[in-house]
Amino acid sequence: MQIRRLFLFAFCFLFVGSIFLTAMDDEEYQIRKRIRESVNTLRLLKMTEVLDLTEEQAAKIFPALNRTEKDKRDINRQIGQKLKELRLILAKEELEEQEIEQAIGELKKLRNALRVKDEELEKIIEENLTLVQRAKYVVFSVDFYRGLREKIDRARKLQKRLEERNRR
Repeated sequence: MQIRRLFLFAFCFLFVGSIFLTAMDDEEYQIRKRIRESVNTLRLLKMTEVLDLTEEQAAKIFPALNRTEKDKRDINRQIGQKLKELRLILAKEELEEQEIEQAIGELKKLRNALRVKDEELEKIIEENLTLVQRAKYVVFSVDFYRGLREKIDRARKLQKRLEERNRR
């Protein structure tokens, strides 16, 4: 029970701290990086607890999770860039079909690369977790990210209210 309280406290601390840190635009990249690292660390700690991972399992799974998340983040960044390029192509007066087809093809390749990364991670999870742990992992992943999104949404709303108050 104390471990849960510790995790909850750590998460709240990291989350609230990250909100205040994001207010400083000049260091936004570094702040986002630290937030991402903090959320990832929290996720790994919570996952260890929820799945009751052994040291051996953690040693095999955590590096794969970290590597996959980094790779997927890079791919998503590339997808974002390609979408910007596609928007620019579509905004032109004269549309060039070949250019559009190439952009769409590149986006398809990147989306496929995301699927491949997910499949690689699933394979590692299947090889290293029991059936019950795999089921718990699926539930944990959905719950963790849903909870994170909800907390971020609440924090953004709170930040907006605070900004509106400060303007008055």
